Amino acid sequence: MGNRLTQIATRTGDNGTTGLGDNTRVSKDSLRVHAMGEVDELNSQIGVLLCEDLPADVRETLVEIQHQLFNLGGELSIPGFELLKPEAVLALDEALATHNERLPRLQEFILPAGSRAAALSHVCRTVARRAERAVVALGSEEALKDTPRQYLNRLSDLMFVFARVLNRMNGGDDVYWKSERMKTQG
Repeated sequence: MGNRLTQIATRTGDNGTTGLGDNTRVSKDSLRVHAMGEVDELNSQIGVLLCEDLPADVRETLVEIQHQLFNLGGELSIPGFELLKPEAVLALDEALATHNERLPRLQEFILPAGSRAAALSHVCRTVARRAERAVVALGSEEALKDTPRQYLNRLSDLMFVFARVLNRMNGGDDVYWKSERMKTQG
């Protein structure tokens, strides 16, 4: 692949528009650009999480997720194009099953806390939900395939599970919400 980015500051966006992958220009506040930005932020947050000490299998999965999110961003940047394949959703389902089966059943809600890595995973979870909402909003206005929405939905679930895994990595545990129900049962 040749050099695709030869000039970063083109100034073509100074008028409030941006170019899509099909060479059309749209407003920077369009639903499509908003969804692309949310996916980009999610990928960046996962990059921050990857700076932490992580189990090898979690790290490997997160790196693959970054590549798939790049595919998703590419798909969003070219209306009608497909880059994110249904197999990517299946890979998340497999990772969810593998990691979740090792965890104790939840008896109460947990707070987005614990270790730094777990807290960062929770941030990724919430950004994935926001990206999902942006893709859903775009899908209500334009035709989209189901895979992007499904991928982001599954990814947010996986980031929740990863937070639980990461809290246990060095002998820790989840941080449980002190609900009124638990107070009366305790």
